[in-house]
Amino acid sequence: MRKRGWKTWTLRTLAAVLGLLLLAVLGAWLYLRGSLAQLDGERTAPGLTAEVTVARDRDGVPVIQGSSRGDVAYATGFVHAQERYFQMDLLRRTAAGELAELFGPRALPLDRDHRLHRFRARAESALARLNGPERDLLDRYVAGVNDGLKALRAKPFEYALTGSAPRPWTAQDSLLVAWAMYIDLQNNLAPRELARGWMREHSDAAQLAFLLPDASAIDATLDAPATPASAPALAPIPSHAPDWWGPASKVPVQLAAADFTDSVGSNNYAVAGSRTSSGAAIVSDDMHLGLQLPNIWFRVVLRFPDASAAGGQRRVVGVTLPGAPPSVIVGSNGQVAWSFTNSYADLLDLVELGKDAAKGAQVRTPNGWETPREHVELIAVKGAPAERFVVRDTSLGPIRTVDGRDYAVHWIAHDPQAVNLNHLKLEGARSVDEALAIAAIDGIPAQNFVAGDARGNIGWTIAGVLPRRTTPPPVATFPLDPDGHAPTWNGLLPAADYPRVLNPREGQITTANSRQLMGAGSERIGDGGFDLGMRNRQLHDGLLALGAKMDVRQAFGAALDDRALFIADWRRRALAALDASALSGKPQRAEFRRLLETSWDGRASVDSVGYRLARDYMWALHELLYGQAMAAIKERDPKATAAMAGSRWPLVVARLLDEQPAGWLPTGYPTWQALQLAAVDRVIAAIEEEGKILAQASWGERNTANVAHPISMAVPALRFLLAAPGDRLPGDAHMPRVAGPKFGQSERLTVSPGREEEGLYNMPGGQSGHPLSPYFLAGHAAWAEGRPLPLLPGTAQHTLRLVP
Repeated sequence: MRKRGWKTWTLRTLAAVLGLLLLAVLGAWLYLRGSLAQLDGERTAPGLTAEVTVARDRDGVPVIQGSSRGDVAYATGFVHAQERYFQMDLLRRTAAGELAELFGPRALPLDRDHRLHRFRARAESALARLNGPERDLLDRYVAGVNDGLKALRAKPFEYALTGSAPRPWTAQDSLLVAWAMYIDLQNNLAPRELARGWMREHSDAAQLAFLLPDASAIDATLDAPATPASAPALAPIPSHAPDWWGPASKVPVQLAAADFTDSVGSNNYAVAGSRTSSGAAIVSDDMHLGLQLPNIWFRVVLRFPDASAAGGQRRVVGVTLPGAPPSVIVGSNGQVAWSFTNSYADLLDLVELGKDAAKGAQVRTPNGWETPREHVELIAVKGAPAERFVVRDTSLGPIRTVDGRDYAVHWIAHDPQAVNLNHLKLEGARSVDEALAIAAIDGIPAQNFVAGDARGNIGWTIAGVLPRRTTPPPVATFPLDPDGHAPTWNGLLPAADYPRVLNPREGQITTANSRQLMGAGSERIGDGGFDLGMRNRQLHDGLLALGAKMDVRQAFGAALDDRALFIADWRRRALAALDASALSGKPQRAEFRRLLETSWDGRASVDSVGYRLARDYMWALHELLYGQAMAAIKERDPKATAAMAGSRWPLVVARLLDEQPAGWLPTGYPTWQALQLAAVDRVIAAIEEEGKILAQASWGERNTANVAHPISMAVPALRFLLAAPGDRLPGDAHMPRVAGPKFGQSERLTVSPGREEEGLYNMPGGQSGHPLSPYFLAGHAAWAEGRPLPLLPGTAQHTLRLVP
């Protein structure tokens, strides 16, 4: 009896535990459901002048229609908050240096880095400069955000997991989101200058000129796109290498290149009406950014009255940035379409400050001695006391200490005009000329702005603030000392002086983060880390090969070009090094050569082993030649790299392999072939270290998507719910189809203004940031496959009415 009773109570206990678990799961599920966006019905919205409708299609793409621009701004804020509030919160906190308040002490290093710039105080000043209509529109958006947040039946699920509560949205926060993009797009400027500074300190002038070329024949610039011979001659190879040349003393088996993804990215291009089937321009854009869930962009169609639009109604289609002032970042207004890529203009100086014990706290700038102003910032820290952080500010910018040296960070993002609401004016632009003029006064991080209009015109300029340069660009790319050069810029470049290109002879414009101009106008942009140029060359030539009568689908396909034209040359070099003598008694090298020959289709395709081996061979050579510099530069700044100092390093190494100068052969290698074989052996060892055989080391095995919600890092157990599938991705750096595990094409958008029904679109992730939403991953599979979807939303499946 006792035994039977024990079994009974055990079963009852297990049943009770199981019941409690089921109740907990049900409670969690109900809570999650409570934080889903409202899709249907009617809500009263204070301040509206008339009804606004939000009609979503099956992928959650809304058409937001109202009787005034202010009402549409309100509804946009409402929708953003309901679908993406936590993402918005992270963006404002990133810019303000307030992440530790959510995530605790581990976020303090990042908060200190960003709090140095005091962007919250700058946002307060920027708000005061907005004119009445701009501030009214922003306030309507903010009201919509807060009402959308309050309308959720439960706070966004991320706050339950972090044990915090969402803070109301402010107009200041929207401007901080714009500054978050400055951080995202220009955060490498300072590390790059430090890396180049190290190179300058440890190389003579001739070596530096050879190692850091400014341009090459690869560059397809807008003023000389089809004439590589017009590129400046490369510096001669000096007689001997600098002392640091060669591998680090302790070379790890694991290749640094194994984790490398090209973080310099974005393509945009326009085709003139003279080369399209419709006679209207075609504009295409794919901005390459870090990838996570939800995606950074939120696709919308906005409809509101506008007397200058056909029929008195304006329709703007494209992507918005949740949290930012309520404008379409990239898209079409029916008359003009516009697109962006990061310009990589030179927008920051690191000015070393002089110190003298006799001067006390004063510092010496190129303009003389001054006493820095001190600002005390309190950084709130979850689970710990607030940290007191002191920012010392000079006339040139805040002081940053690196490796015992004090630098003033003279960054364009600190300028009072760095953020404004002029981007909204693009909604009403009627021609490319008007769009280019607006771009030059836009308060955003400096971008390559490419536009086209319904009449077939195309144009390029820089959108966003540019500095007025006072020093030639090469000097500006290194840290400055107080005894040498004054800051290389002072104030902003007037809009009338912005370089521009209108209706070029080729009937096309392409940009891809590389050098835009070879001649006049280039000095106004400078070089803030231009890409090597191969991606833009391939994009330019591929688009040119499409000829005339191009349609939108053909133009869209140019962004999916994954031909391995750049790596093909490194494959050729590896095959040449792996001759009969190199293979004798070396079965792994023989297998390496076999796979280079047989597992190669000329593309960065997922099944290609040859592509991965050739690519890793190139990067292994980088480590064997730049290894000592890599280690020393990382000690100066963990974010800095030797490759960051000069993106054209592959061209430098290629010249050395071609000409084989004895003075540049690193110690320990009898011949240049021996060096190349050592690189091959490093690739083999690295793959074996991963527990794989060479034949298993396909590109897709390495280039597997790792796109997830940031909360999955804090709560790994929820990754199954918060991550996209681990798709094997074709594409790589130095080709139009840039793809890495966590970096790549954050959207693909191709459209002819006035013919938006023909437009095509892709993006990773879906419209919603909520894992239970049907829109969480809607469209993601099409992005991974490179299968274009219509730009305009389909038939409405849900309609929400916001009424006064």
